Amino acid sequence: MVKQIYTGRYTTENNEDIVVFIIGMRVNKRLALHKWLPVFNAMPGMIKELYTNKDDLGFLSMESFFGLRTTLMIQYWRSTDDLLSYARNEKHMTAWKNFNQKIGNNDAVGIYHETYQVKNGDYESIYGNMPLYGLGKALKHIPITENRNSARKRLK
Repeated sequence: MVKQIYTGRYTTENNEDIVVFIIGMRVNKRLALHKWLPVFNAMPGMIKELYTNKDDLGFLSMESFFGLRTTLMIQYWRSTDDLLSYARNEKHMTAWKNFNQKIGNNDAVGIYHETYQVKNGDYESIYGNMPLYGLGKALKHIPITENRNSARKRLK
C-alpha cells in the first residue's frame, strides 16, 4: 500500500486533551518461543478491534515499531476513561488472563506500558514531507501557517 506523501510542512490542531499510551513487550529469552509468541500474537486481534470500533472506544490511532528484542506501540486515545474502559474489554481481559496464566513471573518475556494525559495546548507536532503519521494521523492534519511556524507558536 502506497501512502500519500504530504509535501511541505504540517502540524495538528492541539485544541483537545489526548492520552498517549505506550505499550510493548521485550523478548528476554529468544529461544523461549512458546512463551513470547502468544504474547506477540495477542495484539493483532485487539488492534483490529480498536480500528473497527474507533468511534465507540475512543481510540484515535497508533504506530508500531519492532526491534530485535523489543516491540513498541504508541497509541493515541480520546481520554483516560476510554483507555481504562478498553482495559476492561473482553478481548483485552482474555489476553491479560492468558498472559498471567501462561507467563506470570516467568522471565522469558516482559511487557510494559506507560500512560500520559496531555492537556490541550501542551503538545505540538511537525511533519515535513510525510504521510499521515502519529498525531497527524490521529488528529486533524493541517498545513503550517505563519501563526504556527515554530514549536513555541504551536504550543499554548
